[in-house]
Amino acid sequence: MPRLIELDHRVDLRRTMALVGHGRYDPTIRFAVDGVWRATITPDGPGTIHLAVDGDRGNRVRADAWGPGADWLLAAAPGMCGALDSLEGFEPSLHPAIERLAARLSGMRLCRTGRVLDALVPAILEQKVTGLEARRSWASVVRRFGERAPGPAGLLVAPEPAQLRTITSATWHGLGVERRRAETIRRAATVAAALEAASDAATLRQRLTGIPGIGPWTAAEVAIVALGDPDAVSVGDYHLPHAVTWTLAGEPRGDDARMLELLAPFAGHRGRVVRLIEAGGMTAPRRGPRMPLRHIAAH
Repeated sequence: MPRLIELDHRVDLRRTMALVGHGRYDPTIRFAVDGVWRATITPDGPGTIHLAVDGDRGNRVRADAWGPGADWLLAAAPGMCGALDSLEGFEPSLHPAIERLAARLSGMRLCRTGRVLDALVPAILEQKVTGLEARRSWASVVRRFGERAPGPAGLLVAPEPAQLRTITSATWHGLGVERRRAETIRRAATVAAALEAASDAATLRQRLTGIPGIGPWTAAEVAIVALGDPDAVSVGDYHLPHAVTWTLAGEPRGDDARMLELLAPFAGHRGRVVRLIEAGGMTAPRRGPRMPLRHIAAH
C-alpha cells in the first residue's frame, strides 16, 4: 500500500534528494518527471521506492515501494523527502545571502536515507580524485557487482558488504580505484553493521573516523545524507571553502579555517548553510587549472 506524507512546505524532491545520487548514470537512483526512484539494500532485503509530489499544494508526497525491503522503505520515506528535517534554531537572517538562498530554495530540506554504506562507498571513491572519476567508479562497481532491484524502474542495488569485502585489489584497479581507497572500502564493509546501527550523527562520525582511511571530510559527506545531519561540514574539500568565503565574505579564495570562522554563527546548521550555497550555485570565480583527471585503470 502506498504511503502519503504531509509536509508543512512545498517540497522540492529533486533538490532534497540530490546528494543521494552520484551522477546522472548512477544505477541506484533515477530523477524522473514522475518523481524520484531509488533502490537500496535495507535491513529486510533489497527494495525500490518511488517518491512523487502529490496534490495541488505541492506539500504532500506519495511513496510506493517494492521488494522485501518495501515496508522498511515506506517507514523511512518521511526522512527521505525531508519531512523529518527541523529548521529549529536556523537563523537565515544572520546573513543576507543565506536569507535570499533560504527563501529561493524553501522547498529543499535535508534528506535522511538511513543507509550508511550507500553514502560511504561513493564518498570513499571521491577521496583525492575528481567527482567525475568517482562517479564513474561507483557506477562501474554497481553494474558489475550489484543486482537488479525489485519493482518496475530497472534500477540496481549496490553490492552488499560481504561482496565488497571479496573484491580483489586487481579488480578495484581495473575499475579505476587504487589500493588505498579499495582497502578503506574493505575495512568499512567489515564493520558495516556497526555503522548502520549508529542512531545519531556524533556516534556515526566517531565510528567512521575510527576506520583508517576515513577522515572528517568523508564522515561529513556520509552524515548529511544518511542521517540528515544539519551541522555536517566537509572540511578538506577542494572547492567548498572558496564557495563559502565568496558567498559569506566576498573573498574568492579561502581555506578551511576561514570557512569555519564564517560558518560559526550558524552552529548547529552549518551543513544546511553549505547545502544552500551549493544548491544555489554559489561558486567563487575560477583561478588556475581544474583538478586533473587521473586514469588509474590504465596504469
